[in-house]
Amino acid sequence: MGLLTAGCSLFGKGSEEQPSYQVILKQENKEIRKYNSHIIAKTTISGSFKDAQSEGFRILAGYIFGKNKSQQKIAMTAPVVQKSESEKISMTAPVLIASNENKSWTMTFSMPSQFTIETLPVPTDKRVQIEKVEERFVAAITFSGFWGESKNAEEAKKLKEWMKGNQEYELISEAMFAGYNPPWTLPFLRRNEMLIELRRK
Repeated sequence: MGLLTAGCSLFGKGSEEQPSYQVILKQENKEIRKYNSHIIAKTTISGSFKDAQSEGFRILAGYIFGKNKSQQKIAMTAPVVQKSESEKISMTAPVLIASNENKSWTMTFSMPSQFTIETLPVPTDKRVQIEKVEERFVAAITFSGFWGESKNAEEAKKLKEWMKGNQEYELISEAMFAGYNPPWTLPFLRRNEMLIELRRK
């Protein structure tokens, strides 16, 4: 299963539109960002991280490739985001992505900025939901190479540790994995991220 398959070169460098954001703070591969509001298509799947990823991608890809009432194709965007819905976090100890075969996972595709809620094609698959994500702050850590549950948890832990020293923002969500490249991308060229939503204290 490929996280992104459209608009990519042999090396996996894509030209897909991405949600716009402003970098508030940057330190090495970690950032605090302020994302503009945008629209997403999402679906929630139960099962393992890997199985839910494959099924979630298939469902959302079907929607943008024409499985909608107007049979309209929608351009692919980046990143594809996957997060656990089964575990919540306290304000001081985020629960990171963990291995649990019975978890629910939500996968999201950002919709191209040309669309509004009113102009997006209506999904014919009831498992696809369309919603607007309001402006928000996000902590991000970027890494290359391969990814998986254990690697994602390791990177999310680094991000959480980094945020402990920040007195202006607090963590308010579980960690989310964001993938930007198809599976054939050379490992050192891959862009992977772990994201955690923030709010000002």
